[in-house]
Amino acid sequence: MTNRPHTPTLDKVHLPADLRQMSDTDLHKVAHELRAETISAVSQTGGHLGAGLGVVELTVALHAVFETPRDRLIWDVSHQTYPHKILTGRRDRIRTLRQKDGLSGFTKRSESPYDPFGAAHSSTSISAALGFAVARDLGGDPGDAIAVIGDGAMSAGMAYEAMNNAGHLGKRLIVILNDNDMSIAPPVGAMSSYLSRLYAGAPFQELKAVAKGAVSFLPPPFQEGARRAKEMLKHLTVGGTLFEELGFSYLGPIDGHDLDQLLAVLRTVRSRADGPILIHAITQKGKGYAPAEEARDKGHGVAKFNVLTGEQKKATPNAPSYTSVFANALCDQAARDDKIVAVTAAMPDGTGLKTFMERYGSRCFDVGIAEQHAVTFSAGLAAGGMKPFCAIYSTFLQRGYDQVVHDVAIQRLPVRFAIDRAGLVGADGATHAGSYDVAFLSNLPGMVVMAAADESELVRMVATAAAHDDGPIAFRFPRGEGVGVEMPLDPQPLEIGKGRVVRQGSRVALLSFGTRLSEAEVACERLEQRGITPTLADARFAKPLDRGLILSLARDHEALITIEEGAVGGFGSHVAQLLSEEGVFDAGLAYRSMVLPDVFIDQASPRDMYAVAALNAEDIEARVLQTLGVEIMTKRA
Repeated sequence: MTNRPHTPTLDKVHLPADLRQMSDTDLHKVAHELRAETISAVSQTGGHLGAGLGVVELTVALHAVFETPRDRLIWDVSHQTYPHKILTGRRDRIRTLRQKDGLSGFTKRSESPYDPFGAAHSSTSISAALGFAVARDLGGDPGDAIAVIGDGAMSAGMAYEAMNNAGHLGKRLIVILNDNDMSIAPPVGAMSSYLSRLYAGAPFQELKAVAKGAVSFLPPPFQEGARRAKEMLKHLTVGGTLFEELGFSYLGPIDGHDLDQLLAVLRTVRSRADGPILIHAITQKGKGYAPAEEARDKGHGVAKFNVLTGEQKKATPNAPSYTSVFANALCDQAARDDKIVAVTAAMPDGTGLKTFMERYGSRCFDVGIAEQHAVTFSAGLAAGGMKPFCAIYSTFLQRGYDQVVHDVAIQRLPVRFAIDRAGLVGADGATHAGSYDVAFLSNLPGMVVMAAADESELVRMVATAAAHDDGPIAFRFPRGEGVGVEMPLDPQPLEIGKGRVVRQGSRVALLSFGTRLSEAEVACERLEQRGITPTLADARFAKPLDRGLILSLARDHEALITIEEGAVGGFGSHVAQLLSEEGVFDAGLAYRSMVLPDVFIDQASPRDMYAVAALNAEDIEARVLQTLGVEIMTKRA
């Protein structure tokens, strides 16, 4: 068992109220021990490390100054909240992070009253905090609303929409800009440059001194000097003018790792603020743990690791990951066609586009955490004669759905959507599940929707998308490694709307869409031991459907069962609509559709999550037997 750190002062903290009884000297000790405890816990569970280490002092200061949970502390994205969870009564479960029946890796309302608002997507905190503030002033629950948002998350338009509204309403609202100069990837765009310029014009030590004196709430004799210092800072840099134009009082930049400075500023703000205020805190992602500080991504997402060396304990893959297969296939296509470009929304590593970016830097665009912009930007690229591949996780594509409909589909622009993390994703849980893209894309006229059954099929779907210029096209693939099939040397495009029969049988037909095909094959082998030989087909397309294949399966079998890694309303629903229109049900076909259940499934291993969804091989076998009316005999002792 890994030795846990010595934490005598932290051991006295059971809830944040305990912090408010401590001296500032003891709070320093808590911060030091909290960092060690966070590193120890994540070394055993894996997860998001760097973000939490960057806000240790800020977390301690916020809970020590504000009266949480009466005061609502809202963390944007919330992958930085492991220290917060340790301080809010969950330390005894912190080593269950991101595991089945354990703590969520993000804030979650049902988990703790100290998590007033759940989040795992970015740029929502200011909107939510403003909602709490307005509710308070209308007679709702009392208390302050404090939003902590990173500089990367400030690249999304929703943050500015919220700030503009907050400035207009003028409610007491506290926003802390946690500026670590790193989002998931190095932040891009004008906003990041702006934040960098805020403190590039003078030595950081001088800026800290200015920040300490820039609080307009100082005693009168000091206020004029503070104002002059702030005006001087504005001349040296861009200062707080942007935020002030939006109606916020701007305070900063301050050192987010200087606990004394944080406590002084937060105490002043809590006692004196009477409108919206933005505190600009400079932090370092991965602070206090050398392996994270030195890592290119600052320890954003890590596997279990050795605390002394930082070496991660990653399993050796048996097959290449779907993400890497996509990236290499796209690079191969780009080598043949210089009109192919790639777009990502702050996820070049996660989507595999870092490989593309290294080879074709001028043709790859990271637009920041701005999925809506990514989609419409891709639409403009397509309208301008390029062949854009818009690579976005399924869960994040939800944020750009209006743009998919209005800017892409209605105009029939050939944007290629590469949808990673399709289906259930494991440790990130319900917030990151790719459950809905099949349903929300397949109902759009002219949209082609594909799902790869294995990595070979994925390569062919990349080729299919590259060759498809008649409207938008999407292909989805899961997180994790492939199944180890042989890869095509010269991948040819698929015929649009045509599936394939994998094995021929009788009585019952299984029609799979996506990577449940391998589970369906295992189910077929188990059924053959019972004397049942199903036909197994890979649909490949949810839109357009392979009408000929589906109608022939329905005609030649007693039962037809569709299987997909998506919610109701997707592939199976479209198949049922086709069968209904063709009058197939009038002839007595037994039809079943296996989809994700109508619940949000909490984090666990992907296999455990699919067990909850009843979509593993044994579940498919049981559904076949049930549909055919075969009684499942259990063994007697």
